[in-house]
Amino acid sequence: MSINLEKGQKISLSKDGGAALTRVAMGLGWDGVKTKGMFGFGGGTAEIDLDATCIMFAGQQVADVIWFRQLKSRDGSIVHSGDNRTGAGDGDDETISVDLSRVPENITALVFTVNSFTGQSFQQVENAYCRLVDQTSNQEIAKYNLSGQGAHTAQIMAKIYRHNGAWKMHAIGENSRGATFDDLVPLIIPQL
Repeated sequence: MSINLEKGQKISLSKDGGAALTRVAMGLGWDGVKTKGMFGFGGGTAEIDLDATCIMFAGQQVADVIWFRQLKSRDGSIVHSGDNRTGAGDGDDETISVDLSRVPENITALVFTVNSFTGQSFQQVENAYCRLVDQTSNQEIAKYNLSGQGAHTAQIMAKIYRHNGAWKMHAIGENSRGATFDDLVPLIIPQL
C-alpha cells in the first residue's frame, strides 16, 4: 500500500513481515503545462526539463552524484535511466534505481533532488510527482506530489539513510531555486 508523503514524514523501508527492502527506485514524472494559442488556435505544450538526481553522502561530504551527466555511481549500486528533456510519455520520465545491498558501508545517506534545468518554476509543471518503488515486487511504497508547489525551480525531495543498521526514508520536501544539484548541496547539509 502506497503512502502519500508529506513534508518531514519518515517511513521505514522494511517490507510487511519485517524483511528489509534491497532494491528501490525513485521515479520522477511530469508534463509540461499546455499553452493556449490566440483565439484557441496554435496552442501547444511548454517543454520543461526536470532532472532527478541522487547525491551519495558519507557523513556530510558528497561522495558521488548520479544525474544526467553521470548515469551510474562509481561503485555501481545506483543507476539513472537517462535524461528526459520534455516530460513526454506516460509514467516515470526519469528513474534512479538503487541496490541498497551494494551501497558501500561508508555511505550514510542518499538524497534525491529535482531541478528545473530550463528554469521554469513548478507552477508551470503539470502532473509532477516523485515516488519510491520496491523493485522486487514493483509495488509503490510512497509518492510525493510536486505540482502546484509554487514559484521555486528545485526541491530537495527525500533522503534514504542508515539508522541502526536499517534503511529509512525521510520526506524532506524543501523548496528552493537552482538548475542543478550543486545549488542545493548547502541546503542539504543541515538535513543530514
